[in-house]
Amino acid sequence: MTGFVSFVSSGPGDPELLTLKALDRLKHASAILYDDLSAGPILSYATPGTDLVAVGKRARRPSPRQHHVSRLLVDYAKTGGRIVRLKSGDAGIFGRLEEELAALRAAGILFEIIPGVTSPLAAAAAAGIPLTRRLTARRVQFVTGHDVSGQLPADLDLSALADPAALTVVFMGKRTFPDLVKMLVARGLPPNTPAMLAEAVGQPEASCARSTVAALAERLEGGASDRPALIFYGPLAEGTPCG
Repeated sequence: MTGFVSFVSSGPGDPELLTLKALDRLKHASAILYDDLSAGPILSYATPGTDLVAVGKRARRPSPRQHHVSRLLVDYAKTGGRIVRLKSGDAGIFGRLEEELAALRAAGILFEIIPGVTSPLAAAAAAGIPLTRRLTARRVQFVTGHDVSGQLPADLDLSALADPAALTVVFMGKRTFPDLVKMLVARGLPPNTPAMLAEAVGQPEASCARSTVAALAERLEGGASDRPALIFYGPLAEGTPCG
């Protein structure tokens, strides 16, 4: 008899942003396979005796390969019980969810997906700004800043990303943002387009810094911390002063 897998979206790391459904699944799990950014206080909601298995991946750090994570998830599910796959942010946003779903379907294991707060929403709320703005930002687009090799993806739609009427959020892009900005400016994006770097969103050490795409690219060319970050650029509203 196989178990049941709940993909639980943990949000950006602040346990107060968990949904009630996510909290219920954590409390009743027999095993929790968790991402690196989902560790910490969120795991305190697990029942004593629950198997806690770290399977997170972080840039430039030793990490389990995705096929190993998927295999481990299937193996735990086959032992029975309620298995939680604890995902950072929202499970469906740059979370390699599809590979894990495919592995469960192939093994005939039932599952559910519990949505959560994705980090751009949490960062915008902390900064006191909306992601959409009447008349000036009718579209929001999320894009990854690196491909499986860690490089800037070669198939980016640069025309869309250079649209001055769109608010763009770049995930995992600190190392590649300088190269991206060069391409976007060549496509017509003004160098003085507002930008914001939000680091460690949802964590006690969270911070953000506002500048322009040109200034932020220059700053990141000089080196960057290894803290997880998002980059916002486009028609950003004024909001809470960044630290």
